[in-house]
Amino acid sequence: MDEHIVKSYDEELKFIVRRICEMGGQAEHLVERAVNAMVKSDLAMAEAVITDDALLDAAQRELDERAIMTIAKRQPMARDLREIVGAIRISNDLERIGDLGKNIAKRVIAVHDHPQPMQLVRGIEHLSELTLQQLKEVLDAYVERDHQRAERIRDKDEAIDAVYTSIFRELLTYMMEDPRNISACTHLLFSAKNIERIGDHATNIAETIYYIRTGAQMGPERPKSDRTTSIVVPPEAAGSAPASEA
Repeated sequence: MDEHIVKSYDEELKFIVRRICEMGGQAEHLVERAVNAMVKSDLAMAEAVITDDALLDAAQRELDERAIMTIAKRQPMARDLREIVGAIRISNDLERIGDLGKNIAKRVIAVHDHPQPMQLVRGIEHLSELTLQQLKEVLDAYVERDHQRAERIRDKDEAIDAVYTSIFRELLTYMMEDPRNISACTHLLFSAKNIERIGDHATNIAETIYYIRTGAQMGPERPKSDRTTSIVVPPEAAGSAPASEA
C-alpha cells in the first residue's frame, strides 16, 4: 500500500486492511469448526460456532463504520477509494461466510439424533477442505494484492462445484434407497450447499482483489459446474421408495 503524507490517513487505511485479515481468520476458523462439529457430531462445538458468529458480525459493522468515516473525512480517490470500497465488499463476503458456517452448526444440532451416512459426511469434509483452501489462498492474495493469483483462484471454483454436484447425487441416492434417510440427508444436503456457497464468496473476494489492483472488473462471468439443477429423480425410482418400506 502506498504511503501518504498524512500519517493518520495511513493508519486508517492500515486499520481497515488489518481488520479484513482478522475477519478472514475468524471466518476460516468458524467454518472449520462447524465442519469438525459435523464430522464428530459435537454439539458443544456447534453451539460455540453459533455464539462466535456474533463476533464476526460485530467486526463487520465496525469495519463498515470506519470505512465510511474514512471516505467522508479523507475523500479518497483512485486506488485509495478502491481499497476502501473493496474492503467493504470483502467484509460483507466474510460476514456471509460466517453466517454459512453458523448455518452448518445449526444443522449439526438438528441432525444429532439421526444416523448419518459417514461416507457422505466424509465427502462433505472433503468439500470443506477444498473450499477452506480456496478461502485461505484468496486472503493471502488480498494481503499481497496479487490480482493474477486472484484470477487463478476464481477458476478453481469449478472443482468445488463438481464435488458438490457429486455429493448431491449421492444424497439423493441415499434418500431414494430408504425414506428413513431423508431427514439426515436433507440436513447434510443443506450443509453441502452452504459450503459450496462459501466457495462462491471466496471467488467474489478474488474479483474484488482484481478490482482493487487494476480498477477494472474481472473478465467474463466465471464458469459454474454446479449441475444440480439438471438432476431429477427418475419416476420409477421415486415410486419404488415407498415399496421398500413395506
